[in-house]
Amino acid sequence: MEKAAEDAKNGSIDGIVTAPINKYAMKLSGFSFPGHTEFLADKDGKKENLMVLCSDQLIVATVTNHVPIKDVSEKISKELILKKIQIFQKTLIENFGKDKPVIAVLGLNPHAGDEGALGNEEETIIRPAIIEAKKSGYFVAGPFSADAFFGGDKWTKVDGILAMYHDQGLIPFKTISFGEGTNFTAGLSFVRTSPDHGTAYDIAGQNIANPSSFLHAIYRAMDIFNTKNGYAEDRANPLTKIKKQAAGLDD
Repeated sequence: MEKAAEDAKNGSIDGIVTAPINKYAMKLSGFSFPGHTEFLADKDGKKENLMVLCSDQLIVATVTNHVPIKDVSEKISKELILKKIQIFQKTLIENFGKDKPVIAVLGLNPHAGDEGALGNEEETIIRPAIIEAKKSGYFVAGPFSADAFFGGDKWTKVDGILAMYHDQGLIPFKTISFGEGTNFTAGLSFVRTSPDHGTAYDIAGQNIANPSSFLHAIYRAMDIFNTKNGYAEDRANPLTKIKKQAAGLDD
């Protein structure tokens, strides 16, 4: 991991695909980070990053990563949500090719707080962040009640969904895209992906593990790298994008 981060930073490699790790085992070995995401962000010198779960059907990001549920409320803030929205829009444009991405933001509490009856984080933290983001030109809406948002078809109408915490975003994502999903760390100077599952110790040695998510992680890393390079090329020379569109190479 140290060598991979070093090689990615100096441009010797184009990206990193990490295998699942057991966070408890890593902790026992003296690894001081909650996971790969935090480790690579530290090595890259990035204060903020964004965990993005992506598939062909759905793109979900989280405001907090590997944080115990009891600590989520105190971790979120207007400033943090705004920063995550900024990173999310940037990656939707540069890494996923969305020209004008629409982002939905989920609430923290059941029914998005029911106007304060079930918690006030939506009114005091989340909604003010959304309003400020809108004023800055972002296409962002919410806060939405998470269960209703995924229970209907609203999730199909947006380019990205920002959840407040890990399970709020990953449970619906894995229900919809398990086996085809990829974890992508946005905000780094290099590309990093991983499969959307854990170590599966319960089936180790039985030759029955499904490699599809890991294959998707490899292919997704290549796609993101190529999209990022294409975006940089288009920015440097806008005529390049016009020529691609005329040739039908860019939708």
